[in-house]
Amino acid sequence: MAKEKILVVDDERDILELVRYNLAKEGYRVHCVASGEAGFRKAVEENPDAILLDLMLPDLDGLDVCRQLKNNQVTRHIPVIMLTAKGEEADIVTGLELGAEDYIVKPFSPRVLVARLRVVFRRKKSRDLDEDLVVHLHDLVIDPNRHEVLLHGKPMGLTTTEFRILHFLARRPGRVFSRDHIISGVKGDNYAVTERSVDVQIVNLRKKLGESGQAIETVRGVGYRFKEE
Repeated sequence: MAKEKILVVDDERDILELVRYNLAKEGYRVHCVASGEAGFRKAVEENPDAILLDLMLPDLDGLDVCRQLKNNQVTRHIPVIMLTAKGEEADIVTGLELGAEDYIVKPFSPRVLVARLRVVFRRKKSRDLDEDLVVHLHDLVIDPNRHEVLLHGKPMGLTTTEFRILHFLARRPGRVFSRDHIISGVKGDNYAVTERSVDVQIVNLRKKLGESGQAIETVRGVGYRFKEE
C-alpha cells in the first residue's frame, strides 16, 4: 500500500476533492492547499514526496511556484507534476524547463493521475539508488550497506549522523549544499539535525578524518561541499 505524502495545490474545490479521494483510496497521504503561496510554504514545512501543482492560481501562479520550489535547497528535490487546463505548448515547455517532472491537462482521469504518479516515483527511486553505492574518494571508502567508513583501509568510529552527513556530501563531490539541504538529505527517524548541529558535526568529522578532513570545504555564506579529487 502506498504511503507517500502528496501535496496538492489547486484553487478549484472540486478538483481538490477529486484528487484527495482518489489518492487516499490508493493509500497516499494527501495535503491540499488552495493558493500558490500556501503551497510553497506547505512544501517547505512538510517536505512531501511529490507535488501536484495547478498553473492557474489566484495569487502566485504555478510557474512561479515551481520556480521557487526548484530554486530552494529544501524543496528542489521534490517531483512536481503540473495540473493545468492550459494545454498551450509554451506553458508546458516552460514548466518542464523549470524542473517539473510531468504535466496533466484538465480534465483528467484519476486512473491516469495515479499511473503518472507511480511513474514519477519509480523514476525517483532509480535516481536514489546511488545512495546505496560505495563511495571511493580521498583515501576514504564509504559503504552505506555495511554502514562502514574506511580511512587508509582502517575502520573509523563515526556516529550515525556523522556517517549520514559524510556519505551525503561525498556522493556528490564538488556540489555545494546549504545547511538546510544537508538537513533535508540526512534527516529521518531519530535524527535530530539542526543548522547549528550541522556545523558541529562537520567540525567533528574533520577532526576524525585528520588530513583528509580538508576534503570537506566550507563555502562562505552558502554551506559545505566535498572536494573533488
